[in-house]
Amino acid sequence: MKVLLGECIGTFLLILFGNGAVANVLLRESKGRGSGWIVITAGWGVAVALAVYVCGWLSDAHVNPAVTLAFATIGKLSWQEVPMYLVGQFLGAFLGALAVYCTYYPHYRLEGDTALRRMTFCTEPAVDYPFWNFITEVIATFALVFSVLGIINVHNDLPIGFAPLLIGLAVFGIGISLGGPTGYAINPARDLAPRLAHSLLYSFRDSNWHYAWVPLCGPIVGGLLGSLLYRYLFM
Repeated sequence: MKVLLGECIGTFLLILFGNGAVANVLLRESKGRGSGWIVITAGWGVAVALAVYVCGWLSDAHVNPAVTLAFATIGKLSWQEVPMYLVGQFLGAFLGALAVYCTYYPHYRLEGDTALRRMTFCTEPAVDYPFWNFITEVIATFALVFSVLGIINVHNDLPIGFAPLLIGLAVFGIGISLGGPTGYAINPARDLAPRLAHSLLYSFRDSNWHYAWVPLCGPIVGGLLGSLLYRYLFM
């Protein structure tokens, strides 16, 4: 239960700060409207760092099924613990999306663009080309997991409490460098659970479910490749 609670709270904070940044930039009459991609990527970087700082002592704060599955594959996590991690992550992401909706409720009422509303919940490609969108998510999540394993490698001898900040900076960097094509889900829970919340709040038809397999499968594949290559090279 400690693991489930930690992952739920951590992923809740991740979505609250991350999707909150997206809503601030995109929604009509928001004071942050139009402030741009750097604000969004910075918001996600801060979101990851804070989630890990707050809940890392409870569950190591994976806050990402792709990370959990990658760590289990290379033996850094018991497979018996994986279900509790995943349940906590998807539940936390769903609740986080609802919290963002409540925070920006008057702006959602004013925003008539269905695509902009949807993008405050889940990712959407800049160019709808599913195969290459999938490849983008694979590469971005490969970079995430490979970087995280490098950061937490004991040979770095980091000061206590420094790793979450570097992981947040890694996510910020991935957003700046690789986030443009797909909005860099790099996290199945970050996309799927808020997309479900969007369907319940608006409509299934408007939630772009035909694209949902990309941010679900791409990060899982990329995370596995990143962890396996890192283990082969450095472990």
